Amino acid sequence: MNAPTLLGHVGSVAGSTVSVRQFEGVASGIAIIGGRSYRVGQVGSFVRIPQGYHDLYAIISEVGASATPVTLVDALDRGERWLTVQLIGEIVEASFERGISQYPNVNDEVHLVTEEDLAKIYGAEFSGQVIVGRLANAESIPVRLDLDKLVTRHSAVLGSTGSGKSTTVSSLLRSISAPDGAGFPSARVLLLDIHGEYASALADNAEIFRITPGVGEKQLVIPYWALRPAEILNFLCGKLDDRATTAILDKIFAAKSAIAQADNLPGVDLNSMTVDSPIPYSLRSLWLELIEPEVKTWLDQAKTQPAIIQPGDAITLRQPAYQPHTTTNSAPYQNNIGVLGIRKQLDRMRSRMLDRQFEFLLKPGEWEPDLTGHVTNDLPSLLESWIGHEKAITVLDLSGIPSAVLLDLIGAILSIIYEALFWGRERDEGGRKRPQLVVMEEAHRYLGRESDNPAREMVQRIAKEGRKFGIGAMIVSQRPSEIDDTILSQCGTFVALRLTNSTDRSKVQAALPDNLSGIADSLSVLRTGEAIITGEAARLPVRCRVTLPPKDRRPNSEDPLVADSWKRPRGPENYDELVAVWRAQDPKWKPPEVGENEGENEGGN
Repeated sequence: MNAPTLLGHVGSVAGSTVSVRQFEGVASGIAIIGGRSYRVGQVGSFVRIPQGYHDLYAIISEVGASATPVTLVDALDRGERWLTVQLIGEIVEASFERGISQYPNVNDEVHLVTEEDLAKIYGAEFSGQVIVGRLANAESIPVRLDLDKLVTRHSAVLGSTGSGKSTTVSSLLRSISAPDGAGFPSARVLLLDIHGEYASALADNAEIFRITPGVGEKQLVIPYWALRPAEILNFLCGKLDDRATTAILDKIFAAKSAIAQADNLPGVDLNSMTVDSPIPYSLRSLWLELIEPEVKTWLDQAKTQPAIIQPGDAITLRQPAYQPHTTTNSAPYQNNIGVLGIRKQLDRMRSRMLDRQFEFLLKPGEWEPDLTGHVTNDLPSLLESWIGHEKAITVLDLSGIPSAVLLDLIGAILSIIYEALFWGRERDEGGRKRPQLVVMEEAHRYLGRESDNPAREMVQRIAKEGRKFGIGAMIVSQRPSEIDDTILSQCGTFVALRLTNSTDRSKVQAALPDNLSGIADSLSVLRTGEAIITGEAARLPVRCRVTLPPKDRRPNSEDPLVADSWKRPRGPENYDELVAVWRAQDPKWKPPEVGENEGENEGGN
């Protein structure tokens, strides 16, 4: 008598691909086994091939006529009752292992996998695992990921808009940082939040940094002197010729050298430091030093008596005033000493430095150097505030950062984190003894293949070298086809949600480490919040229902309820406040309470 789980028999074996002839007694649809119902012959479901003392396990990639072996295309044996399965692992005694030690033979039985079988594969619980959801076809069985491999071998969470991508990331990070022994209390996760979606989802176990912080949040500042000077000059001044760039970089290097020598900064070797060394310098002093020769005039031809009316002021960025030079050969005379011909660029630099929307970068609070280059707080306090606090997660909300400087800032943030953990890898705060996971939302915005930028350069470096130094990357994107191939190919684990674009699906399919084209083809029909997880952190490729966080702990990324909103009666609308919020660049801006300004004025009188 045939077992109720019998699906068919092996028809042919070609490497890891096995063709299975379905048993004639198997009816399509649902099989009832042990009181539970199972879908028969579904793409993505598992099968078991007994081999005496141990069992082989495979995953169904094709069903029907297209799965018919090529040798049978014109034979009488052709039909629709064929399956193509991919061998993926085996159970020897009681433990499951990826890979196989032997191949099945023709006519070996192939059985449907029951929940008891799945429990043997997925039910084993080891330290260092994190639960991300439940099996889609057996929701009593949790899906666990190996945290070591998830972090060190990098990962990618990919899915179209509305597929549940942000919720999946939030759920995963909440599982990692769960209290009461369920999670990992000393985890260290840095999330680059491009759209400001995660503050509400992770606030109970994360420090939130924002340009315009709300209650319980911290001020986000990124000191300009932590960026490469060439990048900050490009942002401030625009295009400069090589002569001017070299001259300005020389001045910056001289300023950094003076501070390093005066303050005797620990670890700085004056003989090996470069202009890119993260040492403070004053942009305001630099601007005044550069603008002076551009506007200077002289009272004498020997150029010994400046025709000055009013000196410049670096603090207020007031330009020095000189008597205008004449066009004839008479006083005042035009200056030609140290002139770089960059008056227009310096005007732009001054404009940027006075622009309030760039204050988080150009006036970084306690990290802003004085006119001599000294700072109240240095990089150690910045790093400690970002990755040295008691909570497991740091969310850097970049939603208020102008797009003109976003790529440079992401590159600067990643550079600060990577360089510190790379060079400090043998220390307790370093990457090897306390690894760091960097989660990059909307990664396609800065990891494209077309143009080089500081962010892409740093992510490539993390992807290639981070594993050895305890720095892992998680790439989150809705357009994997736009991400640089080098970066995506370094991701060892893929969490692929619904992808409707064929180009994106083919990119994921090409990057998947397992030969599972049939599963990849199902990416377009996954339900919201359902993912195919495959790669090094997963014991097996699996179709998973991601665990939803509580309703009050979900990312602020849900679609607006159009029908409900348009059906409700319109309430009062205040477009003055709408414009005020726009001008404040802060969605949470509120007008001051009545009496606040009066109280301030009274206190000042």
